[in-house]
Amino acid sequence: MTSTEAVLVGVDGCKAGWIAVRRASGMAPSVGVFATFTALLASLPTDTVIAVDMPIGLPEFSGKGGRGPEALVRPLLGARQSSVFSIPSRAALYADTNGFTTIEAWYAAHIRASEVAMTTSDPPRGVSIQAFGIFAKIREIDALLIARPDLRGRVYESHPEVAFCRLNGDQAMQLPKKIKGSVNPAGMTERKALLCRHGYETGFLDQPPPRGAAADDFLDAAAMMLIAGRIASGEARPLPDQPGRDSFGIPVAIWA
Repeated sequence: MTSTEAVLVGVDGCKAGWIAVRRASGMAPSVGVFATFTALLASLPTDTVIAVDMPIGLPEFSGKGGRGPEALVRPLLGARQSSVFSIPSRAALYADTNGFTTIEAWYAAHIRASEVAMTTSDPPRGVSIQAFGIFAKIREIDALLIARPDLRGRVYESHPEVAFCRLNGDQAMQLPKKIKGSVNPAGMTERKALLCRHGYETGFLDQPPPRGAAADDFLDAAAMMLIAGRIASGEARPLPDQPGRDSFGIPVAIWA
């Protein structure tokens, strides 16, 4: 199946769940938000190619720089490399899977996850608050790929800043998307211009993001959709070149 025939979907996590930018052959792209990844999958044809900004494939033990792919992509990104989180061990990710009803419970769970991460990494390393914030979404995709091996050839891990770098002729973005937690308009403009060079209409990218998603989530999902196209056409490259496998046989690589 070529990229012109496959339905292509780029996905990013967002406050309301998952934001997805979708394009079918000969159609304009569309954007929507889904509460769960399962609901997103249910809305798509079975041969859809999906690129998602979320770690896929979890290590039993975490080495220097994370699972492996993180350490390979950071040097490409220059000042943007802090956007690549190190992902701890599977045991740390599953140390506390409760729903957190209070901020105290959330922080206590973060401490527990960090304690497990310290014992399953070398050099010993805890868990950043930013990485902990996406643990539930990492587990959501992980559970699906364990239960449904057929998805492993359809759902691919990517990373927005790696995607923007690859789409920009292997030059990292000059400006950050966010500064101190707030969207940086100049960084967003830089990324929109790049996305438009790859076929998006300005009007599509300038629309308000769907309820429950932020403007930067929308642009990241749009970039992921372009990577899905590169994967479908055979143009994308994985880092590492030969993807590893986790203990469940799930491929471990960042595609762009």
